Order: sequence, then C-alpha cells, then structure tokens
Amino acid sequence: MGKILKVDLSTESIKVEKTSEEVARKYLGGKGYAVYLIYQYLKEYEAKGIAPRDIDPLGPENVLIFATGPATGVAGFPSPGRYHVMAIRSPLTGSIGSANSGGDWGPFLKFAGYDIVIIEGAADRPVYLSIVDGEAEILDASDLWGKNVFDTCRILKKKVGGKNTSVACIGPAGENLVYISCIMNDEHRAAGRTGLGAVMGSKLLKAIVVSGEQKVEVARPDEYKKASKEALEKMRKHPVTGEGLPTYGTAILVNIINNGGLFPYKNWQTAINPDAEAISGETLEKTYLIKRRPCWGCTIACGRVTKVEKGPYQILYSEGPEYESIWALGSATGVKELDAIVKANHYCDEFGMDTISMGSTIAAAMELVERGLIPEEELQGLDLKFGNAAAMVEAVWRTAYKSGFGKYLAMGSKRLCEVFGAPEYSMSVKGLEMPAYDPRGAKGIGIEYATANRGGCHVTGYTISVEVLGVPTKADPLVTENKAQLAIATQNFACVVNSTVNCLFTTFALGAKDYAQLLSAVTGWDLDTEELLRIGERIYNLERVMLNKLGFDGKDDVLPKRLLTEPLPEGPAKGHVVELDVMKEEYYKLRGWVDGRPTPEKLKELEIEL
Repeated sequence: MGKILKVDLSTESIKVEKTSEEVARKYLGGKGYAVYLIYQYLKEYEAKGIAPRDIDPLGPENVLIFATGPATGVAGFPSPGRYHVMAIRSPLTGSIGSANSGGDWGPFLKFAGYDIVIIEGAADRPVYLSIVDGEAEILDASDLWGKNVFDTCRILKKKVGGKNTSVACIGPAGENLVYISCIMNDEHRAAGRTGLGAVMGSKLLKAIVVSGEQKVEVARPDEYKKASKEALEKMRKHPVTGEGLPTYGTAILVNIINNGGLFPYKNWQTAINPDAEAISGETLEKTYLIKRRPCWGCTIACGRVTKVEKGPYQILYSEGPEYESIWALGSATGVKELDAIVKANHYCDEFGMDTISMGSTIAAAMELVERGLIPEEELQGLDLKFGNAAAMVEAVWRTAYKSGFGKYLAMGSKRLCEVFGAPEYSMSVKGLEMPAYDPRGAKGIGIEYATANRGGCHVTGYTISVEVLGVPTKADPLVTENKAQLAIATQNFACVVNSTVNCLFTTFALGAKDYAQLLSAVTGWDLDTEELLRIGERIYNLERVMLNKLGFDGKDDVLPKRLLTEPLPEGPAKGHVVELDVMKEEYYKLRGWVDGRPTPEKLKELEIEL
C-alpha cells in the first residue's frame, strides 16, 4: 500500500512514512521488515547511550510493530489473511517479542491504506487507535478498559461500522501485565506468543480498529492469475491442506504425534498420552464441532467453531481449541476431559492469553505440587494435581487477574519454577514454553527449539513436517544426521513465509519455487528460489544480531535438562534423549556463526549493514 503509520502515544503524534522498496527487496515485509525497523531503533538507542538489554519490555522505550507483507490481503494468494507483530523485547523472555495471527485484521489494515503500524511511547490514559479509510486517530478508551476481548471487539466494530472492519485488542490479562498475555483479533484469533499483550497493556493501548475498502493491486495480473491457480490446485490436491486440516483442523495431529511417541504428557515426563483419543481432532469433530471458520481468503479453513451444550463447562459458542491448545491445556496437564479444554481455551481467548504458555505453566505448577515444592498456603485451595480438569480451568482465569496463585502463573513457567526453587521443571527455551513435540522423539525439532531466536518455538522452523509427516520427504526422526541442515532450511523458509505474510500451513503443499513465482507476480520483482531463501537467511541472521545485543548467545541455545538427560520411558523413542551438542556444533558451522553469533564474514555475505 506504500505507507507506514508511525504513532507516538507519549506525544499523541501521528506520522505517515513511505514503505521503502529498497528495504522490502531485502526483507520482503511482515516479520522481515519489522526486524529491520527494530534494528534501526536499537542503533538509535545505542547512539544515545542506551544499551538494548537495559530497555524495559514494559517501558515506553519498547516499540511495538504490526506488519503485513506482500501477500496479505491479496485475493487468490494461498492463505493470505495474516499479520506479524514484533517488539524490541518480550516481557516473558527478555528476548525479541514476536507473534503472528490470522483472521481478518491483517488484510483489513491494508484495505485501510497501510502496510505497517509502529507504536512508540506510552499513553497517560487508556486509548485505542482508529484507522479508517486512511485516517488515523488516537481516541479515549476509558470505557473499554477492563472489558474482555469479545466485548471490546464487538463494541468497536459496531462503533466504526463499515464493510471491512476488524479489531485487534487486549483483554484483562494484557491490562494486568500478565507475561503470557497476547494480542487478540476478531475475537478468537491470537498473536499468541512472547507476551506482547502485556507490552500493549503497558502502553495503555487497548485496541487498534481498522476499516477500509482500498484494493491491493498486483504488479503482473496475468502472471499472477496463472501462478495463483497452480498453487491453489496444489493446495486442494494435497492430503494435508486439501483434506486433513479442513476436516479435523490442526487437532488431527493429536493421534499422529501421540502414535509417533512424541506427544508430551504431564509436563514432559513421558511422550505418550494413554487418553489421547479422548482429546483428538476426530473426537472434537464428533462431539463439540459446529462448523469450520477460515481466516480471510483461506481455502483450508482449519479454524473450529465449537460449543459444549451442557455440564460444568458449558459454553454455547466458542472457537477452537487448536492442536497446540489441546496439548497444552490437556495432555501437558494430564486433563482428558475435552469439554474442560474447550472451556479453558475459551477463557484464554476471552481474557487474552497464550494457550501454549498457559497450559505449560499450569503443568509445571502441577509437577511442582506433585514433588511437594509448593506450600499449600500458596495454592489458596487450588488443587493443582495432574488430571484435575476443574483446577486447570480455575487456574486460567486466576492467571488473567493475578488472583491468588494466579500471580505466580502469570509470570510464565520459568519464573514460576525459579520462585519455588526448581527451574529444571520449566519446559522452556529462552523463557518461552515449548510446543507439543518432544524432541527426544524427533531430533530435528530439538536443534530447532534450541536455536529459535524467540525461544521454544516450532513455527520458527517446522522440522516435524519432514521428521514425522513425511512432507515433502521423510527423514528418520531418531537420528541426528543432517538435522542441523534441516533446521536451517526450515527456519530460512519460515522467515520467508512470515514475511510474505501468510500461513505456514501452505508449506505442506507449496515450496520455495511456488513462493518465488507468486511473489514475482505480485511484486513485479524477478525472484528465484535461491534469492528468496537468501532473504529468509538474511532476516534470520539480522534477528540473531539483535538477540546478541539483548545479551543472548550460544549459552542460551539450550534445552531443558530433562530432554538431555532423562530418556523417554516408553514408545517408539524409548531410551532416547536429545544429543544437542553434536547438532549445535554442526548448526553453527553451517550457519557461519561462532557461539551463537553470526561472524562478520557471514553478515557481509548476506549484505547486512550494521
């Protein structure tokens, strides 16, 4: 759209800048462009004598960036309904803040006339940002402060009206500066990870509402039409994107991953859940599913609309839970009641919290309780035992309001476990809770978790596609050979997708060559596969330079002790641990890094100017 909106909440000033084609050629958009912009802020701070690691994640110096990419809002581009959010620092990890969400908000920001929104400073009262048909205003949100996500979205959507209107906001968790809070849009879509809801809350920014009817043009319409048709046909014919995800949603993975022996159970004490079928996508489809709900322009439509008609966990309309949420709120905590998981997931959406970190933190607390490490008086009557569905659901809302034991859960699992003297029971990397794949049963995801810039993350590079699903080829999950190379390839490609910005699920059916053809037609640039993956590598390395400035290096590219020293007790990966050191040595060599830091030679090769 050619425009960036820069908003300083401290001075209530609003500026419009041009999107730089030169920057876009090197970093695409979305995550890549945001990484570039944040690096410029770090250089400015350093010039003023402010060390990046001294920036308070909840202070006005932290910058929040909402970024779309060249695919966002482009009709016919596979799954183009996403946007990326970044901050200089995450309150949860102290590392880079980074999250991604679908729904309507990303495309509608572009329809409102902007590619990127930069939020600086902090307001002195609750406000929201209105972006309607190119016009931006900072407006009072005192009447919205304290309201949940659903009410906030509905009130602002009704107030603005218009054809393409969407709201991104925080709920009570973000307002209360809960470290695992997230930014929600369209009621049930989440920019979920690294606690960016708390960053928004610290700025007293309740919401950003967007609305507009501008069109996103493509550079070469005829070429694009052909590339789009071919890509969508591949998506339709692929068993994952054309059948599995549309029918059962992401939760189709529950049984697949459990049967593979890498479905973490009871805070990763083992990786086979005997009750997996009860919380599977197939069971969800038979019991609580009403219909599918797609993100804007998506043919997969993996989103689930659900309801629980009766019982203690009754909820007559909700969305989800997705695979990761079912695992975190269910398998990680030992809860097998699917209706309780649906309700807990609903609460996470209502209050604005990351389901992965929420479930994982509850699971860590349950293990601490099991081992007698939490005094009973601290629990205030909360019976946090593995498998206790009622306590799990109760813990969710207590976290949002920091009520009772919720004040500890609100810190995330790393700080929780440190408080009670057992940091080893936090299943996190760089302070970010890991998702639903035990790397003792798939070694590639282990090196991926360890080296992921934002912390324990599977969408930084999804090696599971190759190791377990056999897409596009199958690799033995229990060997370490070539896994460093696999992690690097998937990380670079994921940077391309998250900068394009569209859905990573497209990569089940589409490769870098498909992306190069699509993006060449959309942008008018002649991109080939090699150049596109080089862009992804450039983004990953510049992000790593930023990480280094924040105080992280090779010592932080680690996994929880349990995964390195406690062999899996059962299943296909019985007896296995993660041989991280051998993979990490190879990873650094292939990356051109020394001790987790890119060398000057590598940065020069990638044309990264520091």
